[in-house]
Amino acid sequence: MNITQVFEKVPTQKDCIAHLEKTRWGDKPTCPYCKSDNTARMQHRHRCYNCRTAFSVTVGTIFHHTHVPLQKWFLAVTLMLNAKKELSALQLSRDLQVNKNTAWRIAMQIRKAMNQVDQQRMLSGIVEMEETYVGGKPRKGKKYDNPEDKPKPDHSTKKAPVIGALERNGMLRATSTRTTSSRSGPS
Repeated sequence: MNITQVFEKVPTQKDCIAHLEKTRWGDKPTCPYCKSDNTARMQHRHRCYNCRTAFSVTVGTIFHHTHVPLQKWFLAVTLMLNAKKELSALQLSRDLQVNKNTAWRIAMQIRKAMNQVDQQRMLSGIVEMEETYVGGKPRKGKKYDNPEDKPKPDHSTKKAPVIGALERNGMLRATSTRTTSSRSGPS
């Protein structure tokens, strides 16, 4: 995802919260303290009837106890993931228009989240990646029923892009970008 897509997908704080709730809980909010789904929505928070606490979707995440708008957090994650080299706190502070100390804390929280134990299913260490396009070449003289299927002069293709990533001595991930299927397992 790039920064334009972030602005389109979550333009407001309310949209950010709705996206987090959908991603984290799906349809049924769960209390982060007692793991109960016996909850109700209040104005800006949720209420658990089992442990009688109020909570928001940010409890237990890197966004907990922040005064920075969630959209800036989402932009920071996108900027850090899309950077070719490591992103400095000063550059992040300029991009997000926040204090350098705030930018440093945001960057550290994002890095900490990337290294958490529950994220270990992700590839780490030395990762080798390769991409290719899968699909046949059109036969010479083929008549196209649909004009959109005909190859364009700019060499664009209808072939399916496939990306593979291999962790050295570890896990393998292969994904086609046209489908959401993914295969992972030991190499």
